Amino acid sequence: MRLSEPVWVFPLDFMEIGESFFIPTLKQSAMIFAVESAAKRAKVRIRVYPSLKEGCLGIRVWRTG
Repeated sequence: MRLSEPVWVFPLDFMEIGESFFIPTLKQSAMIFAVESAAKRAKVRIRVYPSLKEGCLGIRVWRTG
């Protein structure tokens, strides 16, 4: 049985400039692509970097514009 990918919902429209959030993931490049695509659709500027939080690998997303 093959599982389908979840539908991702990101809080980009509700974020103030300078706010950030962390997404735990082992597939950093795929998640970065998903977040950047969502930001393009929402017409907001973001910065995304691989990150560690409390020993958990993931990405951190900052709204910059």
